[in-house]
Amino acid sequence: MKESLKALLDLLDLEQIENDIFRGRSPEDRQQRVFGGQVAGQALVAAGRTVPVNRPVHSLHAYFIRPGDPLVPIVYTVDRVRDGRSFTTRRVTAIQHGKAIFTLSASFQIVEGGPEHHAPIPDAPAPETLPTARERLTPLFGEARAREFTEGRPFDLRHATPLTWEAAKDAALATPESRVWLRVDGELPDEPLLHVCLMTYASDMTLLDTVLLNHGLAWGDKRTMGASLDHAMWFHRPFRADDWLLYAQDTPFAGGARGLARGQVFTRSGELVVSVMQEGLIRVSDA
Repeated sequence: MKESLKALLDLLDLEQIENDIFRGRSPEDRQQRVFGGQVAGQALVAAGRTVPVNRPVHSLHAYFIRPGDPLVPIVYTVDRVRDGRSFTTRRVTAIQHGKAIFTLSASFQIVEGGPEHHAPIPDAPAPETLPTARERLTPLFGEARAREFTEGRPFDLRHATPLTWEAAKDAALATPESRVWLRVDGELPDEPLLHVCLMTYASDMTLLDTVLLNHGLAWGDKRTMGASLDHAMWFHRPFRADDWLLYAQDTPFAGGARGLARGQVFTRSGELVVSVMQEGLIRVSDA
């Protein structure tokens, strides 16, 4: 297992400091605000540790309230809203400096049967045929910068569609759709909640990029800034985060300094396993 993946698993292994109270930290090299996927994944870990293992999570709804400070720990308090015969509901508040920075509500359900259908997997080249993230970034930024961007990442991402920086240089590449193969870069234990929490972390990595991709914008272009506002996920079937997953993303709307993006996660065999929606703040200066 790569050191970067071990570090991420360590971040998700929260310290329990009291009944229903947990403490998490941020990576030491994080200089600005806490990554949204990190706080969402940690909050889901906190919620899941208060729920029986025979009740997997099936949905979460979250709001990003304040920027997280990466220099201090994050305290997660869990409210046991309901323990029913079939469903369990938890509410988690992430706190720093005495104030809430993030809230999450998650619902867990016993495994039941019922009618089944799912959307078909969209067309995309096999991940092995696509260049790595470093290979894709090298022509844009040079080998040294590409290595700096990709070293230490716990996920292997392979884009089947243009990168935001490619569309920023060539307007003809702008598109409202993005398809990315992803998996953690290492083998994981058989802990279903861990795989779900890792996908929760990864779901925030590229989703808002789809809004920028449609307008020829890119993070770091000196005129675009943004942040996650809210995030929702539905977990349909079990999956493994160490197997290739296709993250098909699109953006149905942008306006009012906000952009909406949605995603569907498929296994290589074509099963839809996760659905995602996110709204983000998108501000563009004239500079």
